[in-house]
Amino acid sequence: MENIPDPYIIEYPFIAAITDRNGEKVELIEFFDCIGGAMWTKLHYGKSPLVDSIRQIGSSARYILKPGFVDLALEGSKFPAGICGVKVNTHTIEITYVGIGGGGVGASVCRARAKGVISSIEEPSGGGRRAQATITLPRLQRVIVGVDDTDTPLEGATWTLTHNISKKVAIATNSVYLSHTIVQLFPVPYRTKNCVSIACEFATMDPLLLIESYKELLVKYTLSDETGMAVYTGFSPEPLMPFAKQVKRGEVDKASIDSLKIEGLSIILNGRGRIGAVAAIPFATYYDEALQLWNGIS
Repeated sequence: MENIPDPYIIEYPFIAAITDRNGEKVELIEFFDCIGGAMWTKLHYGKSPLVDSIRQIGSSARYILKPGFVDLALEGSKFPAGICGVKVNTHTIEITYVGIGGGGVGASVCRARAKGVISSIEEPSGGGRRAQATITLPRLQRVIVGVDDTDTPLEGATWTLTHNISKKVAIATNSVYLSHTIVQLFPVPYRTKNCVSIACEFATMDPLLLIESYKELLVKYTLSDETGMAVYTGFSPEPLMPFAKQVKRGEVDKASIDSLKIEGLSIILNGRGRIGAVAAIPFATYYDEALQLWNGIS
């Protein structure tokens, strides 16, 4: 049996960070390899005053952070690790972690080796030592692509097409494909069968290139003349939620979406599917609610 190269290190597969326009909020996204370590981190890192919230989404943990530096009073078992620094620069974001014991290993070398990290400064860790590390990440923007109506009664499936396009586009534009959400809409009479739309979420340094690349592949492979593609670029698509809930509750006419004016929202493909495409966007990563079939009253 082969040796384990680093028996006391678990590398995070990827770490990314997104900010709002003013750099006042940061979403730190850590893709993890060890579920036990991720759940331990969720419990303890949430105690830092720089952490507003933590959500586990699939194999990633999402932290909403505020910039600043704090001196964490670490204590074994009670508060053994956390985030003590968040700095937003023009093109980069610096995250500083600190921990003791095994928490120090996770706070330093495990994260410093992750893909997505530009550079790192780390202290020796392990045993009972206190260790700190600062990682530097690209300052990225969030882009959520909503798509609806790509198939026909005889062939195609929107959820598979969007996933395959997303993987291809992420590689081609040096972006991070963060999530894929299937959104159940109200079953209108002209649906193909299940009446769902899709939201695909990215972190990128070049939103325009990503959007154009996505559009190019969607136009090439869609089977429908009514394909809709909408894009939201920004930190939070929450302003779109009232419209999205309408689309989940009942049929919405085209005039409703044509009068929709939300900063960061663009309609890229103007087919009938644009209604479902826009409705998918704010449900990105909220899988349980997105998948529910509403009865018009919920």
